[in-house]
Amino acid sequence: MTDSKTEPMFPRPIAHRGLHDRAAGIIENSAAAFEAAIAGNFAIECDVQLTSDGVPVIFHDDDMVRLLGREGAVADTSAGDITATPLLDSAAGDCPQRFTDFLTQIAGRTLLQIELKGQRDAAGTQLLARAVAEALKAYDGPVTIESFDPNLLTAIRQFGFTGPRGIITYAYDRPDWDSQLTEQQRYRLRHLLHWHETQFDFISCHSQALDLPAIVFWRALGKPVTAWTIRSVDEARAALGDADQIVFEGFDVAQI
Repeated sequence: MTDSKTEPMFPRPIAHRGLHDRAAGIIENSAAAFEAAIAGNFAIECDVQLTSDGVPVIFHDDDMVRLLGREGAVADTSAGDITATPLLDSAAGDCPQRFTDFLTQIAGRTLLQIELKGQRDAAGTQLLARAVAEALKAYDGPVTIESFDPNLLTAIRQFGFTGPRGIITYAYDRPDWDSQLTEQQRYRLRHLLHWHETQFDFISCHSQALDLPAIVFWRALGKPVTAWTIRSVDEARAALGDADQIVFEGFDVAQI
């Protein structure tokens, strides 16, 4: 399932937000989902948001409605508050973790593909990048950092992170995802024209955009490509023709 040139970076399929299964009470980005991924011998993809008091936490959404059943934005909530609120339907009563507690849990047992979520402003971008970079200085284990925001990739390098950094991308043809961007911004992101600033080490690309010229070009030059989010055997087989590894959820990858 891996290409020899990318083996050191992505040797195993990557469990999207951990190996979660809501029906079984294992919620995305939870301690239980991460343990399940490790037990399955998978790498882990996870998301990092910033709280109102400047603490990185493991959480995907900007707001708390879907995962915690609460109104309000993560950026307007303290770390103490959000990490004391159980994730909806968690059988173990898992709460969102501080990034440092997450690193303590994983303890180098598997590869991490850590997504830094876009922040409201430049100050938040700098604060998130600095806090994550500082936490990783004391971490002993394989780590990659990725983001949709080129500024986060640049900032975390400036704050001392020396590991692989990846840009997350897609065709930028989804108004429900990117209506806040101008056409010029979408063009720049679609074609990875930020290379001079980011100098990314890998690409994480939507499975339906693997044929974008920029993806084909950079992969031909040796940049590893992971495909997200794969939800079936058929999708996995199709993606692996144009990508080096999959970010998956909701099916048994052993069937590939």
